[in-house]
Order: sequence, then structure tokens, then C-alpha cells
Amino acid sequence: MRGFKLLGCNLVITPHQVTYSSNPTTIQIYKPQQITVSQHHQIPNPSMGSKRLFNRERSIHDIFGGGLCADVVLWRRKNVTMGILLVALSAWVVFEKSGYTVLSLVSNVFLLLFAILFFWAKSAAILSRPPPPLPDLQISEEVINEAAAFICSHMNTLLSVSRDISLGRDSKLFYKLVASLLLISVVGSWTDFLTLCYTSLFVLLTVPAFYAKYDNQIDTYIILAYKETRRLYMRLDAECFSNIKKMIIEKWKLS
Repeated sequence: MRGFKLLGCNLVITPHQVTYSSNPTTIQIYKPQQITVSQHHQIPNPSMGSKRLFNRERSIHDIFGGGLCADVVLWRRKNVTMGILLVALSAWVVFEKSGYTVLSLVSNVFLLLFAILFFWAKSAAILSRPPPPLPDLQISEEVINEAAAFICSHMNTLLSVSRDISLGRDSKLFYKLVASLLLISVVGSWTDFLTLCYTSLFVLLTVPAFYAKYDNQIDTYIILAYKETRRLYMRLDAECFSNIKKMIIEKWKLS
């Protein structure tokens, strides 16, 4: 702490505040606090825009919504993600390798469950034992109304979009729909529906997490590959395609 006189006033300076003893007014000078920005909510740097794929400014976590779904997809909740993959793999093995179908499996599971509960209740009545501890399962009217409103809203949106596509009001969406259906048709001819679902789930739970971990390297290599491909195309266009165009134009003029 230092003190000295300035124009008849005693000025006392501390590392954090300046105080005038003759004036009750206190001027506080605070040290600037260091602001910590989390890894997944960094402030985008304009100079880094060209080094990102598609010039994106948001993180992968924000692109996936930033909630529970994003945490599961990006392996921030490893137990949940691993459980989903194991359940999906088990279902694929059961349905694909054992020859079971969904209908037969569900039927056998319910048959076994009801048989166990039925004989348990009968034996409990004979032996004077308590019956199976089954809760009183009921669905409230509020839940039914919420589910119906949710389904109705989405169905109306789907029907409205379908009407716009059918009447030619949205050409871009029509082309996207055609491309998506053609892609599904081609992929569906290669494999069955169950394998396609499991493969899609496996890709969804692995590729985004891998990209989020190595996004800088992947973006750099993809941008370099794009620039190299564009350079080769311009070279071919200057040396080959342009000559072909000139020959076609000259023949067309002569004819």
C-alpha cells in the first residue's frame, strides 16, 4: 500500500482499489478476470472460417442439438452409448442368425411371461403365499392426449409437406425426396432392413464421435483434397476440355 498527497487530498492506492480519504466516494479498480471458454463452446474465429468444412462455426455438439441425444452420439455418456450398441448387436444376432422374426420373438416372450405369472399365482393360492407383485398399470388420459396431439401435429406437417411436393410448390424438396428415395432403394437392394438399421445406428454412434475428436485434421485433409481436385479439373479443362469445346464449335460453324 502506498500513500501520498495530491492537491491537498490523501490518496491511498491498494492493488485492488483507489480511495480518497477526504471524499467518501470510493473508486474500485478490479483486476480483469480470466474468462474460460469450454472446449465445445468456443468463440468462432473469423480467420479460422476457411479451415472448417462448409465454413461451419458451431461445434458438432451444438449441431446435434446440445442435449442428451448429442451426449449419446458423441460418447459423452459412454455407458448409455455402449448399452445401445450392445442391445442393437444382440437384436441383430437374434433376428439375423437364429432365424427368429420380430413377431415370433415377441410372441414367445409374452407366452413365457404369462405362463410364469399364471403358475406363480396358482401355486401361491394353493400354498397360501402372496401373489406376484404386479402393479396396477394404467395409462392416464393426459398421457393419451399428449401423445395424440404430438402425432396429430407431426402427421399434419407431413401431409402439408407432401401436398406442397405433389403440387410442385417446392422443387428443391422434391429433388431431395427423389434422391433420398433412390438412395434408399439402391441400399435396400444390397441388404435387408434389419442389417440396414443396425449399420445406420453403428455409423451414427461412431462417425460423428470420431469426427468430433479429429475434426481439425479431417477438415484440413478434406479441404486440401478439394483444392487439389479443383486444380486438376482446371488443368484438364484448360488442356483438354477447352480444346474439345473449340473443335465442336468449329465443326458446328463449318456445318
